[in-house]
Amino acid sequence: MMNTLKLRSLLEKFFIEDIGEQDMTTDLIFTGNTNGEIVFLAKEAGVFCGEAVIKTGFQLLNNEIMTQVFVKDGERINIGQQLALISGNIADLLKGERVILNLVQRMSGIATLTQTAVNTLNSNHTRICDTRKTTPGLRMIEKYAVRCGGGFNHRFGLYDGVMIKDNHISFAGSIWKAVESVRKNAGHMVKIEVEVETEEQVIEAVNVGADVIMFDNRTPEEIKEFIKLVPPGIITEASGGIQLSNLAAYGKSGVDYISLGFITHSAKALDISVKVLLNKGEE
Repeated sequence: MMNTLKLRSLLEKFFIEDIGEQDMTTDLIFTGNTNGEIVFLAKEAGVFCGEAVIKTGFQLLNNEIMTQVFVKDGERINIGQQLALISGNIADLLKGERVILNLVQRMSGIATLTQTAVNTLNSNHTRICDTRKTTPGLRMIEKYAVRCGGGFNHRFGLYDGVMIKDNHISFAGSIWKAVESVRKNAGHMVKIEVEVETEEQVIEAVNVGADVIMFDNRTPEEIKEFIKLVPPGIITEASGGIQLSNLAAYGKSGVDYISLGFITHSAKALDISVKVLLNKGEE
């Protein structure tokens, strides 16, 4: 589940950005308290994600709005399928539909692409995980979408995990110096991940006691050789230059995790629309 308080805060900001002082079009047409219904319809097959966004979003605008979501996050959906039915004040429905739809499409697109990556990998050992390559302001919901697609989350930000990258190593002078500095100043609960590119760096990371070793921009063949140098108990990860086309090959390298930036930064929004439900039951 997503953090409900944070989700509400995000949605409030998004609504303020879009509505501003007023929805000029809607407020000039609908001046009363007339109720109506809208439906979310799938125009493309994929993985649905965004149940909490629909329910929380419309409730923020008007707590008398009734929402029915017919699918669960992570479920496959088909073209033409009704995903949700929303009933309430017409003005509030119209003010909220675009922001909410944008987020649901984005989240469903990420969940769909993540599931495609998991299925392409087809591994009982190696896990797909995301990166920090997310849209600013949307990280929580985008990483939630990754989980709904069957993936796993890497660190959420700079604050919740130590990851010593090439630039850290260059400034510190060596992997050994960087790791020792972290270990000296961090608490005992903090794990240390180190990014490596060469055999010498793998050996150095192992000897200094890294908890996780990430092979950066290495081929599957190189990783197979590097893993031989890593003792059991140290988690391994591959990242950089990995796409759907070569994902299966990286899975065969024996690595524990494969982190993919494209499942968030390059996911296409899933095609979903919002339609008015007419009195006769027609759309």
